[in-house]
Amino acid sequence: MTDKEEKLMTVKEVAEYLRLDEHTVYRMARKGEIPAYKVAGQWRFKKELLDKWLESYIVKEKR
Repeated sequence: MTDKEEKLMTVKEVAEYLRLDEHTVYRMARKGEIPAYKVAGQWRFKKELLDKWLESYIVKEKR
């Protein structure tokens, strides 16, 4: 994979990455609580956006 290519992650991959239940990832995606896209009716996530979201979430929690 080159630097310009971005990996799209599935719900299962995101759940493993964030150590959450898949149902939690679905709920968060539906509510717009996590950066997500629907492609052909299936949720997909960009790892780069997840990492930025996670970093901003950590910063907010520290306040």
